[in-house]
Amino acid sequence: MSSLSRIVDLNKIRIINMLLLPLSAVFFILSRLRFYCYRLGVFKVYQSKIPLIVVGNITAGGSGKTPIVIALCHYFEQQGKRVGVVSRGYGGKYKQDVLLVTDSVEPLECGDEPALIASETEAKVVVAKERSLAVQYIIEHDLADVIISDDGLQHYAMGRHIEIAVVDSVDGFGNGLLLPAGPLRECTSRLSSIDIIINNGGDAEISSHLVAKQFVNVVTGEVGSLNSFDSTRCYAVAGIAKPDRFFSILETLKIDVVQKPFSDHHPFSDKDLSFEEEYPILMTSKDCVKCRSFATSQMWYLAVNAELNDGFYRQLESKL
Repeated sequence: MSSLSRIVDLNKIRIINMLLLPLSAVFFILSRLRFYCYRLGVFKVYQSKIPLIVVGNITAGGSGKTPIVIALCHYFEQQGKRVGVVSRGYGGKYKQDVLLVTDSVEPLECGDEPALIASETEAKVVVAKERSLAVQYIIEHDLADVIISDDGLQHYAMGRHIEIAVVDSVDGFGNGLLLPAGPLRECTSRLSSIDIIINNGGDAEISSHLVAKQFVNVVTGEVGSLNSFDSTRCYAVAGIAKPDRFFSILETLKIDVVQKPFSDHHPFSDKDLSFEEEYPILMTSKDCVKCRSFATSQMWYLAVNAELNDGFYRQLESKL
């Protein structure tokens, strides 16, 4: 794309954002009214009897919350605590008010992120359109000693003890405008009331970095090192909010990547992964959970961990 074309496209985006500003103003008024209705007790808030930690963000789109939730699950599990996780189960087709994610529940039913958390941790994962109902279910069935909410910073019907906001180090707050003119769900001033702010992918006092560990074959479970596909042409499949980041990780591993991006939370079928050539197919762990039922030995996922610095855990313990 030429420099002139990029300038024209940026100007078009600016014009569209300007046209959307009145809607952003309406969004601001309604969201603040809703916030204060919960704060003043006009709307009912369900207060958890056990510690509840919300891991969310103030922007729309992926900021790396779920790997951090998984890291928190492991942290508490190592302390011998039972962990519950609540999620809206975005993209899931479940009809129940509340659904406990078990081995018999398909990812397409509960959503890819809850399925991934359930497969990667020992946590009891519960999904509900209203997260407060999921919290209530966990408490009534005595399933956990601590509850983590994957997203839900703006779900004010769910009381919380600790709020964690994840800020993407690359995209930040975008153009700084509220939806739909920009990516913000709430004004940046909301961060002043947050207990812990994680700079995801950057250098800060509290930061998190996604670290690639190994490749795992989806069918056999065979583990391959990070240089397993060095100089090998591979299809790279990503149905996540920012697929370019996954592709970049693979390229840094010297893999000859054939990019195959899909929309975030895409409901994969075998036809989606029926490509012309028999190259290895590399995918994220989030996408992998939706492909197990039709996977072939050609498919591998990249296992990653969110590594949080010691400053984060010190702040977390001080607030529990």
